[in-house]
Amino acid sequence: MPSPETRDAQDAHRVTAVAIRAAREAGALALEGFRSRGLRIDRKTDMHDLVTAYDRACEERIRRVILESFPDSTIVGEEAGTSEGTGSLTWYVDPIDGTSNFARGIAMWAVSIGVARDGEMVAGVIHDPANEQLFWADDRGAFLAERSRGEERPLRSWGYTDPALATVALNFPLPRDLVHEPELALEQFARATKSFAQLRGLGSTCIALAWIAAGWIDATVSFETHPWDVAAGAFIIRRAGGVYRGYRDGAIEPEARDHLAPHYYAAVPGGDFELLHEIMRTQSRRPSS
Repeated sequence: MPSPETRDAQDAHRVTAVAIRAAREAGALALEGFRSRGLRIDRKTDMHDLVTAYDRACEERIRRVILESFPDSTIVGEEAGTSEGTGSLTWYVDPIDGTSNFARGIAMWAVSIGVARDGEMVAGVIHDPANEQLFWADDRGAFLAERSRGEERPLRSWGYTDPALATVALNFPLPRDLVHEPELALEQFARATKSFAQLRGLGSTCIALAWIAAGWIDATVSFETHPWDVAAGAFIIRRAGGVYRGYRDGAIEPEARDHLAPHYYAAVPGGDFELLHEIMRTQSRRPSS
């Protein structure tokens, strides 16, 4: 008979498998609408916040897959909100992270699913179907499956820690960043432009986090995010050896639940970029929206 530790591990790995299956099914569904001229695009709150029928359909598919295997789960989704369950698992679901990219035919969007047990993250999956890449992590480590290579390999975050060599994914300042401290935000962006080798606006939170785990970019920051945006990516980065820090009110949140923090900083190992931390300390003091 398997030991309790073995049974716990098997159960955790089943969680990962279900998350991967849900992400792959949602990704395949989303690809049906990607670059379709008939795609209907709606606004959620304003012209910068878009949604499509595929966002909703993909989340419905993910929820169905999860509840078939773990019917007592709590699911926190971007489109349908929170459905409370009685079990220990909470699933954070972003069916299409990077909807604006998806809606315009830019192949930089992904499905993100993070899973917590009793509040502690235990699995993360980010599926980039347009580029046939699947990033995932659990207690076994962090991994990348690429169909083009026909293999799955361990992820080891690495990169440049000298700003003069570093590439930073910086979706800042966005319109929401120009509400409270616009002059400061623009001044900080100018300094970042001069300080770092390259700045890139990717338009997808989870893609930026996955790329740090893979060592393809060196750092990223963002504001006013939600748990479904970051839960999977934060976990994958840490399992790959990188750095993730949630910010709130100018301070770093405790690691245990920092996927619930509204702002974040992430970097490759040793990537402690003071200018980015300054941006986080000042800009994360903004009032809650």
